[in-house]
Amino acid sequence: MGMFERLAPFIQDYIYENKWEELRPGQVAACQVIFESQDNLLLSSGTASGKTEAAFLPVLTRLWEEPSASVGVLYISPLKALINDQFQRLEQLLLDSHIPVTKWHGDASLTRKNRLLKHPEGILQITPESLESLLTNKRGACLSLFSDLRFVIIDEVHYFMRDARGIQLLCVLERLRDLTGVNPRRIGLSATLGDLSLAKEWLSTGTGRACAAPVTPEGKKRLRLHMERFVNWADERDTEGEKGQEGGPGQEGAGDRQHYEYLFRQTLDKKTIIFANSREETEFIMAHLRQLALEKKAPDVYRVHHGNVSAQLRESTEQEMKSEEEKIVAGATVTLELGIDIGSLDQVVQVGAPPDVSSFAQRLGRCGRRGQIPQLLFTFVENLKIPAQESLGPINWDFIRAIGIVELYLREHWVEPIPPRRHPYNLLYHQTLSCLKSGGELGASDLARKVLSLGPFRHITREDYRILLEYMLETGQLARSEEGGLMIGREGEKVVSSYKFLTVFEAPEYLLVKDENRTIGTVDKPYPVGVRFALAGMSWETVELNLKSKVIFVKKVPGVSVVDWDVDFEGEYHTVLVRRMRRILAGEESFPYLSESCRERLEEIRYIARGSGILENLVTPLSDVRYAVFPWVGTRQMLTLHYLLRQRGIKSRPAFAKSVYLEVFFQEGKEKLEGIIGEILSSRPDVSRLPLPEKIQVRGKYNEFVPQVLLRRQFVEDYLDFEGLKRDMEGDEDGRN
Repeated sequence: MGMFERLAPFIQDYIYENKWEELRPGQVAACQVIFESQDNLLLSSGTASGKTEAAFLPVLTRLWEEPSASVGVLYISPLKALINDQFQRLEQLLLDSHIPVTKWHGDASLTRKNRLLKHPEGILQITPESLESLLTNKRGACLSLFSDLRFVIIDEVHYFMRDARGIQLLCVLERLRDLTGVNPRRIGLSATLGDLSLAKEWLSTGTGRACAAPVTPEGKKRLRLHMERFVNWADERDTEGEKGQEGGPGQEGAGDRQHYEYLFRQTLDKKTIIFANSREETEFIMAHLRQLALEKKAPDVYRVHHGNVSAQLRESTEQEMKSEEEKIVAGATVTLELGIDIGSLDQVVQVGAPPDVSSFAQRLGRCGRRGQIPQLLFTFVENLKIPAQESLGPINWDFIRAIGIVELYLREHWVEPIPPRRHPYNLLYHQTLSCLKSGGELGASDLARKVLSLGPFRHITREDYRILLEYMLETGQLARSEEGGLMIGREGEKVVSSYKFLTVFEAPEYLLVKDENRTIGTVDKPYPVGVRFALAGMSWETVELNLKSKVIFVKKVPGVSVVDWDVDFEGEYHTVLVRRMRRILAGEESFPYLSESCRERLEEIRYIARGSGILENLVTPLSDVRYAVFPWVGTRQMLTLHYLLRQRGIKSRPAFAKSVYLEVFFQEGKEKLEGIIGEILSSRPDVSRLPLPEKIQVRGKYNEFVPQVLLRRQFVEDYLDFEGLKRDMEGDEDGRN
């Protein structure tokens, strides 16, 4: 019997009605795993490759053949929008199946939620926060809801692996297993995974099951790719006081104006996503395009989609983009990377270099659906000083990084592996309170056994947990009962009673921006009355500021304004990418997707790099006492070298944000500095004793409730890597050892 014949009749009918010619290889492979084993399943393939159907077709067949006595399938997504999108697709598939599907998030129907609580069945679509809310606040209901749970489908696995929400999700799934005694199979879906073994380990955490990850050939795809460049020329007195190579919003020059005109022409009558790497840049670009459309009497098709734009406006943009007739141009950050169905795009534009290879793969995957040839346009705007202050100043590292990202993904299909975080103490704090809120008072030993048995905390020692619990007692987060058990303390009650308790990601205190009764979005600064700022691609002027209610009332005004947020996106570089950048600088290859201006710029940068000696020398003098150290390693390894140099009393710092080299101040000469670095690599340093700044810590919600000694340990263990530094500097040319 073929896999098509193995599927439930209603699924076969659906396939006929939608005129599928055949099941795709990945769908056949998924059916084999689900039908013929009890393994977990990881499906990793390009966007629009049929992964969702590959998961649901065999799972729904199993559910149709053997109906569950409770919710049978739990679908978990990082976004409410993705749940809503998948809900519509599933409703069509399930029309004749008698299998209901219920979405459960803040905007979902309360009637349908209550119906599910009374009659648990079918498929439940949910976010990690809503699932934890169920487990914490409706523990009894969870027993009946999930008493016969068969499958957990986790969408966008790569996103969860990178994020604190992924640790939260794994903890909640294990707590649900412990409560119900049911161990459902897990299915993970992702378009971009660099190391399948790490992803398989993550997906199967706490299940005790093997994980299958069938690899199916995708075949070669055609791609239209072009990279264009624009320049703001300035002499030194015009740029005095600026930091870095790249100008920010508000520093408009001739190159900026040419860039906006170019984007306007290239996106005219083409459904497009324009990706930028900050919310400020996205707002500024789209405001300029809207202004150009107004001047040229062209239709206003320009929209903005990022996390600070209201959900209503984002959903409106998504619906407009689904329309075949509308040629919407949406400016976005990471919010449109994930798999929300926005129909078929004509092209994607990337302004500047994407954060990493994974992000590039996600963004590329947004175009080329439904048989179209993917079309991707890169644009760069450079602010060049004449003359440059130093020999390395004219090198545009973002430009070289963009070429490296393109080459690694398109030629080798390489994507960064996602290293696990083994010491998430802020999540340990959160899950401790969550367990106590859900189950009530526990003895210290029972609490430790319950929490430390969760997979994400398996590398945390009982001694570290004792330190955390004692600190929580000292600060009132916990209290002791008369019987000596642990329960939530007075200060802890303030935390768990907040509606924000269930979210484990950082969110600043935002102010709501409203135009009369319509919500536009949020900002993190109280713009005074009369001040103008940008949001959702439009300019607004504050007419009333209510700090108590955290609301800014505005009116729409013409023109282009600016806005900024205190925290934006961060990233790190892998050694493989940094080594590819060096290879590009040292090579002679001319890349066909570069414009004439980009080709000339690449040759200029190569000339500078070769002349400076950075390609051959570990240490390059910048002045009598200032040196550039190029270890050509990833961010974690370079930071390790930075702190090891500081341990020896040598002043060192990354040359700029997201730098690929260290700027070192040293008075004893190049050879002596090279010798010290050699000694460091041949030593066995105790990285726990490195001279870190007193308040060093990784970013994370709830860090304020974790003792500094544990935050320091987390930074050392999870964000520094001496063995990796030594291996990469002594390893092979491309950093893959």
